[in-house]
Amino acid sequence: MSETSFVKLLAMVGPLITKQDTAMRRAITAEQRLTATLRFLATGRALQDLKYSAGISAASLCGIIPETCEAIVAALSEEYIKCPQTPEQWLEIAEEFGRLWNFPNCGGAMDGKHVRIVQPAASGSFFYNYENFFSIIFLALVNANYEFVFVGVGRNGRVSDGGVFANSQFAHMLRSNSLSLPNNDVTHANLNFVFVADEAFPLTSHILKPYPQRLLNRERQIFNYRLARARRVVENAFGIMANRFRVLHTPINLMPHKVDKVVLACCVLHNFLRMNDSNSYSPPAMLDTENLESFEVIPGEWHASGVAMTSLQRQQHVGRPSADAVLCRQQYCHFFNGPGAVELQNAIVHEQAS
Repeated sequence: MSETSFVKLLAMVGPLITKQDTAMRRAITAEQRLTATLRFLATGRALQDLKYSAGISAASLCGIIPETCEAIVAALSEEYIKCPQTPEQWLEIAEEFGRLWNFPNCGGAMDGKHVRIVQPAASGSFFYNYENFFSIIFLALVNANYEFVFVGVGRNGRVSDGGVFANSQFAHMLRSNSLSLPNNDVTHANLNFVFVADEAFPLTSHILKPYPQRLLNRERQIFNYRLARARRVVENAFGIMANRFRVLHTPINLMPHKVDKVVLACCVLHNFLRMNDSNSYSPPAMLDTENLESFEVIPGEWHASGVAMTSLQRQQHVGRPSADAVLCRQQYCHFFNGPGAVELQNAIVHEQAS
């Protein structure tokens, strides 16, 4: 973070975390509070360790950090995490997906991760997940520029991953048609407006996921390639954020409702820095790129940490997808193999087959 961005952030957050001096002692300043919180998010260091560099007791930090994270979310989320409210705003996101990733009518790429926590007292196995550690679940929708558009965090890790999305706020809004998605008469090729996801999510008329490997033919391989290419933005967004905010690599030793605030603050700060300090926060070398001669994906520098956030479990969902969902995926498959084909896809599928 540049000094300019820090000053801007302090100006926005400072009024919410400034405390009054008392007759007994001087209050910890807003700058000290923000600096200690950013250091905690960036390093994931234990509070007992952080107290020496911050000059603030561990007991005080336990209250200051969640409070400052909450203030960051309150001060920045309206400007820096904007879920579209109108069809026109969704179409703006889709235009960027089409221009940057050759995927039309796409409102974002979805994914979910497990955020490690220290087992809360008297919680039993409530937060114990399939990978045998304690966690809360973090769902996100990302636009074509690696920025978070919608974030949901807080469900316990024990919940089956298949039910995580079904019970999320985003899924409820999608089912109730309250997302104000564009109608087919204004979309490219009159196809459904969609979101791209992996096998952890259900196939619906607005959510596209890959064809299973056992059912692949050449056309479906091309569809899977085009979808995977669009989905790469969410994998990179999670990777960049976890690389910069190392607290996401460690079991967070706070109460779950405070962990929620920490994760949301990381998302807001990620967008803030992508928009204000992109070259230093996430330079091009940090992102995955494509070698157009060898058809290989070149991993970005965020992979070098060797520690990735655990993804939701990929699984077969109970029940068959609806006929509308199957038709939607078929229509996109035909489009990518017909009028929506791009030159690169045929070479890549040929390379994969050989």
